Amino acid sequence: MNFSATDLQNLKLSLGTFVLSLALGGGLIYLSNQSLAHSLKEREAAQKQLTEARTQLDAAQNDQGNMSVYALKYNALLTQKVIGTEQRLDWMEGLEKLRQQGSVLDFKYTIAPQQSYSPNPPVDAGNYQLSRSSMTLQIDLLHEEQLLHLFADMHNQMNGWFMLDGCSISRTSTTNEMAPLKADCTGGWFTMKSKSAP
Repeated sequence: MNFSATDLQNLKLSLGTFVLSLALGGGLIYLSNQSLAHSLKEREAAQKQLTEARTQLDAAQNDQGNMSVYALKYNALLTQKVIGTEQRLDWMEGLEKLRQQGSVLDFKYTIAPQQSYSPNPPVDAGNYQLSRSSMTLQIDLLHEEQLLHLFADMHNQMNGWFMLDGCSISRTSTTNEMAPLKADCTGGWFTMKSKSAP
C-alpha cells in the first residue's frame, strides 16, 4: 500500500482529531468520576444528617413522653409541699391536729433544724437539693396498733414527706395504767429545693 503526500496530510489530520477525541473523552471521564465522588460524599453527609435528625426526633419524642409522666409526679410533690421551702409550721399544725384527734394517748416531738441530706447510695437529684429536718417522737400508747394508726394519719392527713427511721417500744411502770406502752421514734421530714431558686 502506497501513501501519497496528500494521503499523509489527511492521515495526520485524522490522527490529530483521534488523539484530541481521546484526550477529550479521557477528560470527560475524569470529570464525571470526580462529580460522582463529590455526589457520593454529599449523599453520605445528607444520610448522616438524616440519621442525626431522626435520633434527635426520637429523643425529643421520648422526652415529651417523660415530661407528661414526670409532670404528674412533680405536681404531686408540689401539692404535698415537698418541693420548695421547709414547711415546719405546717408540720407543727398537722401534728397538733393529730394530737386533738386522739389516735394515741399523747405524744411529744422535737423537729431539728433543716440540714442538707445525701442518701446512701447517692442519687442524682439534678438541679434539686434534698434536705431533711430530723424529728424525734415520744408517744404514749395503749397498744402497738395505735402507733401504726398515728403514722398512717401522718401520711394521709399531713402535707410533706416524712420517712420513719425506726421506733423502740417499751413498757412503762405498772403504776401508770393509762399508758402502759411508750414508743421512742426517729425520722425526718424531707424537702427538695431548686438549686437555682433564690
